[in-house]
Amino acid sequence: MAVFSQTPEKKRFRFLDIIILAFIFVLFYAILRLSSGMDIPFSPANEPVISLDPSMLPYYAGRSLLRMFIAFAASLLFTFIYGYIAAKNKLAQKILIPILDILQSIPVLGFLSATILAFMAFFPGNLLGVECASILAIFTGQAWNMTFSFYHSLVTIPKDLEEASAILHMNWWQKFIHLELPISMISLIWNGMMSFGGGWFFLAASESISVLGKNIHLPGVGSYLAAAVAAGDVRCMVYAMITMLIMILLVDQFFWRPLIVWGQKFKLELSESSCQPKSFIYNIIYQSFVMDLFYRTCLAPLLHFLNKRLTKFADFTEKAAQKMDERPKKGHFSFALKVIFLLFVCYELFTPACEAFTMLCNLGSQYLLHIFFLGFLTCCRVFAALFLGMCWTVPVGVYIGLHPSLSQKMQPVVQIAASFPANMLFPFITVLFLEYNVNFQYGSIALMMLGTQWYILFNVIAGAMSIPNDLLEAASIFKISGWKKWRCIILPCIFSHLVTGFITASGGAWNASIISELVVWKSHTLVATGLGSYISLVTTQGNWAKIIVGIMVMCIFVVLINRLLWQRLYQLSETKYHLD
Repeated sequence: MAVFSQTPEKKRFRFLDIIILAFIFVLFYAILRLSSGMDIPFSPANEPVISLDPSMLPYYAGRSLLRMFIAFAASLLFTFIYGYIAAKNKLAQKILIPILDILQSIPVLGFLSATILAFMAFFPGNLLGVECASILAIFTGQAWNMTFSFYHSLVTIPKDLEEASAILHMNWWQKFIHLELPISMISLIWNGMMSFGGGWFFLAASESISVLGKNIHLPGVGSYLAAAVAAGDVRCMVYAMITMLIMILLVDQFFWRPLIVWGQKFKLELSESSCQPKSFIYNIIYQSFVMDLFYRTCLAPLLHFLNKRLTKFADFTEKAAQKMDERPKKGHFSFALKVIFLLFVCYELFTPACEAFTMLCNLGSQYLLHIFFLGFLTCCRVFAALFLGMCWTVPVGVYIGLHPSLSQKMQPVVQIAASFPANMLFPFITVLFLEYNVNFQYGSIALMMLGTQWYILFNVIAGAMSIPNDLLEAASIFKISGWKKWRCIILPCIFSHLVTGFITASGGAWNASIISELVVWKSHTLVATGLGSYISLVTTQGNWAKIIVGIMVMCIFVVLINRLLWQRLYQLSETKYHLD
C-alpha cells in the first residue's frame, strides 16, 4: 500500500486532451494574474477599493480561492509535521495535543488586528502583509481539525501492520509513505474537506478588517459581501451568496470528489464493495494521455528522485540516532541542559506572569469566581450542543458512509451546508427567537450547533467509509443486524473518528460561543449568560485585562476537559477500538 504508484497502461491522445491542456494553461495564467494582485503597494491612502459591480465577482472569487488554497497547503504541511511529532514522541504528545486543543478553542478573530499589525511590520508599504494576515486567519479555521485526524490515524494503526513494517526494516520515511500516510488518507480527505469548509467561515472576517481606526478590504467574495451588507444592497448580497455556492460546488467537483474516489484505494479490506464512489473529473484525468505523459515523464521521475534521497536521509538519521543511544549517557550534562532550559522558560515567562498575577489581584476573588461560573454555563451549552449534534449526525453519517451512491449525491449538499458561514444565518434565527419568545439561554445552543455539528458528521462519514467491506459481508452472512450490528461492528469501527469529531466540534463550540451567546437584531440584543457573551462584551469595551482573563478561564476549562475526558477517550480508542 503506497501513495505513489505507476499508471498501469499508456493512453492515446484524444480531443479531450486538448481541452485539458487549455484548462491547465488558463489555470496557470489565472494563478499568476491573481497572485500578482497580492504584491502591490499599500498604504492607508492607497488601499484596495471594493466595487459592488457584479462583473467583478469572478475576479474576487479567484482571489478568495487563492487564499483558501494557500491556507490549505500551509494547513496540510502543519498537519504532517505537528501530527507526526505528537504521535511519535510520548513527551511531545502530552504537550502538543493539549496545546492544539487550546489553539482550536481560542477565538483567533479577536486577535486578528494584532496579527495584521505584525505582518504589516514585516511587509511595510505592501499589501502582502495584510494578505498574509488574512491567510493566517483562514489557516486557523482549517489546520486543527486535520491535525487531530492525522494524529489519531497514526496512533490507531493496526498492530499487525506495525509489526510487518518492523520485520521489513522500514525506516521512518518508508513507513510514512507505505503505511502511515495511506492508512490516514480517507480520514484526512474528509477532514480536509471539513477544514476547507471551515475556512469559508473566516473568509468574510479575514478579508474585511478593522485596524488602527481604518477598515481594510481585500479583494474577495468575503469583502464584497461585507461591503454589500454595509451598503444595505440586498441584490449584491444575493449575488455574493450565489457566487460562494458556485465556488463550493466547483471545488467539490474538481477537487474533493476526485480525491474521494482516489482515496478508496487505501481502504483496509480484502474484498471490494460492489458500489464505489464515482467522479466524472477523476475518469477524465485517469483516461487522459496528457496527464499520463506528464506523470510518466515528469512527476514519476521527480517522486522517485525525492523518495530515493529522503530514504537515504532517513537511514542516515536513524543510524545517527542509534549511535547516540549506544554512547554512554552523561546524566549530569543532560540534567544541566534541562535546568538551563527551565531557567530560560521561567525568565521569559516571569514578566508576563507577574503582570497576569497583578491583574488577577486587582479584579478580586469574587470576580474570578463569577468568571468561572460563566465558564461553567458555557461548558454546559458546549456539551448540550455536542449531544444534540451527535443524535442526528451519527445515524445520518453512518448511513451516508455505508452507501457510496448516496454519498456521491449527498456530498455536495453536506459540503454546502458545512461550508456556508453559519453566522450569516444568525439574524434569521434571531427573528424566530423574538417572534416565538424563545429563551435565549437555551436558544444559543442552537446557534452554537450550526457551526459545530458538521465536524462530527464529516468524521462519522469518514469512519463509516473506512469500515472494511469484509466485516460488513460477515455481518450479512451471520445475519447480524439492528442494534447488535451497531454495537459489535459500526460503533467500534467509527469510535476513533467519533472521538476526533467530538474534540474538533468541542473546540469549534467554544470558539462559536463568542458570537452565539450574544446576537443583535436591529434594536434587540439577545444575551445568554456565559463566558462567550462576557468576552464579546469586554472586547467591545476594549478592556484588555478582562479579555485576557476571559481567554485564560476558557483555556483552563479546555485543558481540564481535554485531560479528564478527551485524552481518556483517545486512550480507549488506541487500546480497544481499532482494527488489528
